[in-house]
Amino acid sequence: MIRIAICDDMPDDLQSLVSLTEQFLSVNGLDAEVTGFSHPDHLLTAIETMSFHLYILDIVMPMVTGLELGREIRRIDRESQIIYSTTEPQFALQAYAASPLNYLIKPIGRQQLFDTLALAVSKADLADGQTFTVKTADSLRVIKLSGITCCEYRSHAAIFSLANGEEFSSRTFRENFAEYCAPILNSRYFLQCHTSFVINMRKVEHFTKESFILFGGKAVPIAAKRYPAVRDAYMDYLTARGGNG
Repeated sequence: MIRIAICDDMPDDLQSLVSLTEQFLSVNGLDAEVTGFSHPDHLLTAIETMSFHLYILDIVMPMVTGLELGREIRRIDRESQIIYSTTEPQFALQAYAASPLNYLIKPIGRQQLFDTLALAVSKADLADGQTFTVKTADSLRVIKLSGITCCEYRSHAAIFSLANGEEFSSRTFRENFAEYCAPILNSRYFLQCHTSFVINMRKVEHFTKESFILFGGKAVPIAAKRYPAVRDAYMDYLTARGGNG
């Protein structure tokens, strides 16, 4: 399912954008959920616990501008598509700090929005619906790959760090760590940078020769003998992503 967030402090503009977006989805037979936000603070609160594939943001809004909102979204989510809508064309250059897909000037025509949405959907990363089942000490737990920040091998168990700040452990297992994580490593977003660590490259804030610094500040070491391969894999990921962020 495609999740779309639309933020505009003008009720009529918000209603129009939501309505046109829902028309586009209906015409194209797409399974999606559209959520409208009348204040940027409401969207900032929402993205603390959920993610969207596509954001349509007004620029001139109270307290937090669409430009600031876009930068904050991009700080925590490098893969989503951002579309700006505004009556003020002079902000276009500043808007590109968040690597938006397009910059639409109001009033936005139906076909103009439809064309932009079609491009956004074609680029949207829908792989975050993939899951991984973890056997814990007392139950089975299904987690989304997109919610995993990193996984660490410790005392014959896998310790999962999640994007929401939670950490939990699998029960102990006999296979080696790479074998255990094979279903995760099949995703192009995950990389084993150390015998005992697998990271989600979408959650990397900073990269050095010694470690990855993940969102939230967690440092994950890079094994020296793996560094050339890890560097190349991460650079390939950044190139494929198009350099957003």
